[in-house]
Parts: sequence; C-alpha cells; structure tokens
Amino acid sequence: QAFSLFVKAKEVPAAGRCAGGGGGPRWRCCRQAFEELAGIHRHVALQHGRDIGQQAGLAAEVSPSSSPAPAGNGDGLNGHSCSSPEISCTLPDTSHLSYEELTSEVGEVLLYYCYCEVKDPEKLCAWQKALCQHLHLSGKVRVASEGINGTVGGSKVATSLYIEVMLSQPLFKDILGKEDFKSSAGGAHCFPDLRVGVFKEIVPMGIDPKIVSYKENGIHLSPQEFHREVEQYLSQASQGQSDTILLDCRNFYESKIGHFQGCLAPDIRKFSYFPSYVDENLELFKDKRVLMYCTGGIRCERGSAYLRSKAVCREVYQLKGGIHKYLEEFPDGFYRGKLFVFDDRYAICSNEDIISACRYCGTLWDQYKLCSSQHCRQLVLTCPSCRNKGLTACCPVCQEKELKVTSRASGQTVKEECECTRRRPRVPIEHVLQRTLDTGK
Repeated sequence: QAFSLFVKAKEVPAAGRCAGGGGGPRWRCCRQAFEELAGIHRHVALQHGRDIGQQAGLAAEVSPSSSPAPAGNGDGLNGHSCSSPEISCTLPDTSHLSYEELTSEVGEVLLYYCYCEVKDPEKLCAWQKALCQHLHLSGKVRVASEGINGTVGGSKVATSLYIEVMLSQPLFKDILGKEDFKSSAGGAHCFPDLRVGVFKEIVPMGIDPKIVSYKENGIHLSPQEFHREVEQYLSQASQGQSDTILLDCRNFYESKIGHFQGCLAPDIRKFSYFPSYVDENLELFKDKRVLMYCTGGIRCERGSAYLRSKAVCREVYQLKGGIHKYLEEFPDGFYRGKLFVFDDRYAICSNEDIISACRYCGTLWDQYKLCSSQHCRQLVLTCPSCRNKGLTACCPVCQEKELKVTSRASGQTVKEECECTRRRPRVPIEHVLQRTLDTGK
C-alpha cells in the first residue's frame, strides 16, 4: 500500500498531460519522466526502497485511504489520525494544481528552523520526506529531538503550501511563525536532490544538546535593534572606546565574501570548531558585550548558549532571523557584500559591494566555484580571466594534483588535505591588543 501511495504521488495530473491523453509522461520522479507503469515501478523499487519503508512505518499507524486530505483536516497521513498527538502527518491536497504549477523553476528557497522537543524524530523525518516529495521540493532538512532545521526549494505554489502545512503542525504551534521562514529567489534546481535525516543536533556544533541547550541562548535583537547596536558600536570603535565585540558565527569562506563592518570573523572552517575557538580565546570575551550574527539565526542559538556557559561576557545578544532578515530591512545597511548560502547558488546579494578578490590575480571577485581538483572540492574565488587560463583549483598543490587525478580511472577520487587546509590553524588564537587596534581603525 505504501508503494502504491508513493507511485500515485508521482502521477502527473491530467491537466499537465497533452490533449487527448495519448502523449506526455504519466509519472515524474527524480526529474525523470515515465510513460509506462512498469518503468515507474522499477524506478521506485530501485531508488526509493528506504522511503517506502519509512512511509510504511507511518501507514501502519493510520487507517488506509487513497484520497488526499487538505492540510489541517486531520492528524494523520492523507487525513487519518496518527497515534502520536504531537506530530500531524497530514499531506496537503494538490489535486487542484497542475504539474507545471508544482514544478515551475520560477520559485524560491526557504530557510527556517524551529527548536522544540520532538519525542519521535523518526516519525517527523518520515513525514517531512513525504511532504517534500509530495510538493516536489528539493533541499536539506535536519530533524533531531531538539527540533528541525531546513532549507528547501521549489515553485512558489509548493513553498507556500509547505509553509501553510508547517504552521498547521501541532508540534510547532505557538513556536514557529510565518516570519520565521526566510525566502530568496530560486527553486528546486538550487539543490541536487532532497536529503532528510535524523541527527543528534539540528545544527552541527558538536556539543550534546543536553549539555549546552538552545534554551540558554542569548537575548534576541530585532533587525532594527541590531542595526542601532551596530551603529553605536562602530561609532565608539572609531574612537577606540568600544566594550563590544561584533561576532560573526559563520565559517571563514562565508564571511570572506560578506560581513558586517567592524566584525570579528573567526578563521574557522566548520561551526563545530566554534566551541574550541571560544575556549582558546576566552580572554578576548572577558567583560565584553557580544553581538552575534549568522545566516539565519540558528547557529547563534547554540553558539550564544555556549558562550554564555563560560560566564565571561557581560551580555550576549544575537540577531533574530540572522543576516537574511536584516537585509530585508536594511539592504544598504552595515552588512556589505554577498550572503553565502548552502546551495548551488553559493551567494545572494542585496547590495553591489564586492569585498573579496580573485585567488590568483587579486581582481575584485566574489562568485565561488568548486575547486576543480576532484580530491579536494573546496570553494575557490577565481575570476573568468584566470579560469580561462586554467587556474581553477583552490591552490597550487591542487592545481598540480588535478593533472595527475585526471589521468586516473574514474571513481578513484580520494578526499585529502591541500595547501589551503594544511596552512590554516584549526582554531586561530586572536591577539586581544591587535584586535582592539584593528577594531578602532
């Protein structure tokens, strides 16, 4: 039954087929078209066995039904009740929508998170996967006992339905609001596929949520409040009188192409290095007011909690909604450059400033490409002129290795460190006096 329901969800509505019913695909899945029942059956059996198993687990808890129910009309998959009152497994009614409306490339990318207690992460994960597949969304969704974190792309119709269903989910009631969804131009094409999974943390900081909880986070500041704080901070810092640190919680390659003026941007590769960075630089934060920010706000929730747990700062504040929400209010404010995003776009912009340069020639450039060396795959800033000269790797070591790798048999790629990673300290130590002088400038 779960197999049949999965296949039915991939059926192209009659309105989306050619007139006369003789032409056009009857099913679409994984960006492939199928005209024969045997074809879609074979594809689903080979590629979606795990998905079917998860849906079967859900279906075992609900009464069978073949007709979809509108969002909010029940607490179970396809409108029937789940045994757990905390999670509604409802899928929205899409029978009135055409295939083109659900799969249009002109759409958007949503970014959101919600910290809450989830008693059954596996069930929430299975429902999320079924919901995203039902709406033809791609992207990444992390589920844990501490909540959910997602970035998904699809048509405007599909993303609107997704928000509507998420807001009707009893698990997120009175916690998640429409304003918590950050959107930008894009669509399903911004991601290579859909990945939904259960993890220990919804943002990988590497600290057990039971030890450092999101409930111990800093004080939220609205974009307007944060803007005023940054304005005051920059004014005082120019006179060398500031007792505040404006802290970027993101990775170095994110802050490299865009950041707030006068910020401290740690030279770290992963957010999981952030706790070690704080530990190694406690003197820097002693008796300071800290203003923290990140892309959408989620890293600040746990990051501020960790910083507060050290009991060295006077006060810890965080930008609610992150840079995303700030740029909606202040596109030409104190944040300059591009905003890095974790999908195939790599960056979105709100102003014309370019604050980074080409790795090879130094020309102003801020559009990332993947390092061409298969063993590395780091991000590199290389302008069109340099790319045309064959300078497409992140460093000379990778550039040389690329020539050797291309001569090997396919499938022999091995990920290893290169010059870029070997020369960068895992956790940089900030020099307090020099940092103060730099901020003053």
